[in-house]
Amino acid sequence: MLSRKIPIDAAPPNVTPTYASRGMTHSVLRNVLPEESMEPRAAYQLIHDELALDANPALNLATFVTTYMDDEADRLMVETFNKNAIDWDEYPQTVALQDRCVNMLSRLFGAAEHHDGGGTATVGSSEAIHLAGLAMKFRWRNARVAAGLPSDRPNIVMGANVQVCWEKFARYFDVEPRYVPLTPTRFIIGVDEAMALVDENTIGVVGILGSTYTGEYEPIADLDAALTVLCNEHNKSGSGSGTGSGSGTGSGDANGWFWDVPLHVDAASGGFVAPFLTPELLWDFRLPRVHSINVSGHKYGLVYPGVGWVLWREASDLPRELIFEVDYLGGSHANFGLNFSRGASQIVAQYYNLIRLGRDGYTDIMTSLAETARWLGTEVGRLPGVTLVAGGTDLPLVCFRLNDDVPFSVFDISDRLRLRGWVVPAYRMAADAESVSVLRIVVREGLSRDMADCLLADIAAALTHLRAHPPEPPAAAAVPPGAGTAPAAGTATVAASGSAHPRHPSVPVGACIAGMARVSTEKVETKTTAVC
Repeated sequence: MLSRKIPIDAAPPNVTPTYASRGMTHSVLRNVLPEESMEPRAAYQLIHDELALDANPALNLATFVTTYMDDEADRLMVETFNKNAIDWDEYPQTVALQDRCVNMLSRLFGAAEHHDGGGTATVGSSEAIHLAGLAMKFRWRNARVAAGLPSDRPNIVMGANVQVCWEKFARYFDVEPRYVPLTPTRFIIGVDEAMALVDENTIGVVGILGSTYTGEYEPIADLDAALTVLCNEHNKSGSGSGTGSGSGTGSGDANGWFWDVPLHVDAASGGFVAPFLTPELLWDFRLPRVHSINVSGHKYGLVYPGVGWVLWREASDLPRELIFEVDYLGGSHANFGLNFSRGASQIVAQYYNLIRLGRDGYTDIMTSLAETARWLGTEVGRLPGVTLVAGGTDLPLVCFRLNDDVPFSVFDISDRLRLRGWVVPAYRMAADAESVSVLRIVVREGLSRDMADCLLADIAAALTHLRAHPPEPPAAAAVPPGAGTAPAAGTATVAASGSAHPRHPSVPVGACIAGMARVSTEKVETKTTAVC
């Protein structure tokens, strides 16, 4: 998260512990480095108490990120917190564990023995996606240059439901994003609509195995087949020399460009689900146009936050100029990543899960989660005024909306559930399905059938309360000059149902702007007992 400097008077300047007489004798400035040190126990308690204001991770059903691991995994992570995974010579066995994870995942995702690709650990799927996108861009650009064709207008085709890291990739690395819009009845990419956006400047098409919005798997096999038909048509229609990327039949298009558009699978959420629940589903390297895959180890890979993986089908899918040979850590090693130093503990924890659980263990866990999601989806769908959008058919999550005649919104339900400690996000769909607002419940380890039953009871109670006490509609605000333009990032918006979608009330006004904390200019001489 990017933090920003904030004015000194914008927030309370001090943290004042209530146990001062037992460990501290004065308040602590919030945003200025203290002049004096303090006892470790006091520092721990100060931070511990503030963090108690956070949500309970076990009740945070907004996140896909793992909140539980075995005690033995916790021990291994603590034992490796002080290891830097980038120090290959110093920690060769950590590197060996990463290599084993890449090999296991590559084969799990359908790579044949003759495929000579590889992969790397990342700090999450966001970094993995940037690396995969860069590989597609460089591969396309190199082929365009070799063909003597312009290479200054790359684009990438994806559904409007992609996670924000794809938007970041396109903006940060100067690639035109071409979004397939959604519809009020289709919340994932449309195959025909995607093909209509592909041209000779397309570096790749993105398919999502588990949409963040609804948990649905996109039709990866259909995208693969449609791309093959599209490329073959262009390659047969021209009379060029076929000096572009890839290989296959035909001579290229009229410009001599050989169409060979790759498919990247964003399996951040589904990569550790589909192989165990639907192993017959074709979405991975068994499809000829799938050149790269990313997956989050810290989602259904069951590792605490901080690990992702990106894999390539063939060595040729990762251009050599993206790989750096680093020798100043002792020995020469190949590196491809946006980050350099990173902790080894999450890599170790991923390897622990892979050997500890194996195929049977992952299958048992995913089956249990899917059964809970399907049960919960069925029961939620029976509640009055509710329409089920997804109920554990693909990812183990439940997504539902309210009928048009309900006098309150999903945002109101989300607020009511927070009173019981549940964090269940409400949000609007991506373009052009913003008229649909939904609630999403991610079923992870820790949400047992018993806890799901408690959640169901609280959802039913929230619906009953809101029907008896419908919220007042928001007052019509005066339209400021320039109204009608799109709201700025991070601006609270109003849902189609009429209820506002505000920041969480525990977040101070001005503390976060589009995810960026501002820096306070608190006055050192100010003494106050104000706390959060």
